[in-house]
Amino acid sequence: MTTNTTQSVLDINPTDHVAHLSSLDYVNNHLTMEQVNLTKVAEQFGTPTYIYSKNAILQAYQAYDKAFGAVEHQICYAVKANSNLAVLQLLAQAGAGFDLVTGGELARVLKAGGDPSKIVFSGLGKTESDIETALNAQIACFNVESESELHRISKVAQRLGKTAPISLRVNPDVDAKTHPYISTGLKENKFGVSHDDALRVYKIAKDLPNLEIVGIDCHIGSQLTEVQPFVDALDKVIELIHQLKQQDIVLKHIDLGGGLGVRYTNETPVAVADFANALLPKLQDLGLKVYLEPGRSIVANAGVLLTKVDILKPTEHKNFAVVDGAMNDLIRPTLYESVMAVIPTNLSNAKNIDKKQWDIVGTICETGDFLAKNRVLSLSEGDVLAITGAGAYGFTMSSNYNSRPRACELLVDGENVHFIRERETVESLWEREQML
Repeated sequence: MTTNTTQSVLDINPTDHVAHLSSLDYVNNHLTMEQVNLTKVAEQFGTPTYIYSKNAILQAYQAYDKAFGAVEHQICYAVKANSNLAVLQLLAQAGAGFDLVTGGELARVLKAGGDPSKIVFSGLGKTESDIETALNAQIACFNVESESELHRISKVAQRLGKTAPISLRVNPDVDAKTHPYISTGLKENKFGVSHDDALRVYKIAKDLPNLEIVGIDCHIGSQLTEVQPFVDALDKVIELIHQLKQQDIVLKHIDLGGGLGVRYTNETPVAVADFANALLPKLQDLGLKVYLEPGRSIVANAGVLLTKVDILKPTEHKNFAVVDGAMNDLIRPTLYESVMAVIPTNLSNAKNIDKKQWDIVGTICETGDFLAKNRVLSLSEGDVLAITGAGAYGFTMSSNYNSRPRACELLVDGENVHFIRERETVESLWEREQML
């Protein structure tokens, strides 16, 4: 896989950058997460390593919970952002619900102690087995994405003698103004039922056996930094709610999905409080329970990926810093052209080294294997770098490409470091394989 991605030169001041991250700071020139020295973490646990802040995760969740306190609500964390059992357990204990899209994510949430009555099951390919497991667990709602899925859920519910609570995921055809791969609310996207067809499909759901219509759902995309697309989507959903009332279809909740963006480098995302204030007047008038499904904005800036500089390779055209992390560990820069901050864990190492423009690359045999491009840094071989914003869609999207074992995961709580996933070994990669 190759890429023609070009990025402008980015010179990030590390101390200025960490000022907006609640869990990170420089203490005596050493990057810390809460009270833990990340250079020492790299020495103890090796690299590449994902490390998350317990307090940052909780603060982000509580910001949503507080902001929507004026209405009955449930914050359902989007499991796909970071599905480590310890992260799920932490959020479950804080009162979070969960938004999931596969049977595997359902199993993880239940294993971590998640409350089934706070689970919404999204995703457009639910199998009969997934539906049966969810019905037996007594989840809060299925977010239905097609007419065919309605019939499937009805069939399974009849067989089990249960009633399935459902909402329709309506595609409002609102442009989220984000990367096309993470836009979900346009009519050309694969998700949901079109706004124009929703009323017809709701009427079908009303007549199908063993279904209870409880809500309406929409999700327009990810990494949104403006509130207006959410307002536009809400207006279109409210329009449908009024039409449904005229058909004697009365709802209990409205689900506005997730998608609120975060600051990776110099973005200016809307604050959760401002996001809530823009929506609350309309939501209070509706009088329905409000579901929200944030993922990235809960965990992204609670985590970093630590990686070590192995080789410096300056050339006439480009300067390459070859690190032990790679696109199999963090695919966002390659897949989404994402720009994430790269900062040193030890500022004192850089004092006597001239700054140069570097591409931060891995050792995978792909031109697209890069973690950052055109970064102005003072680097030496052996330096440990932190890629910030890596708590979401980092480890959860990692792979074993080029037979690379996946990184370990750690959780920081004050001065304590908890080992929440062991580093894979090369031998573990073929444990389930058989030779002839």
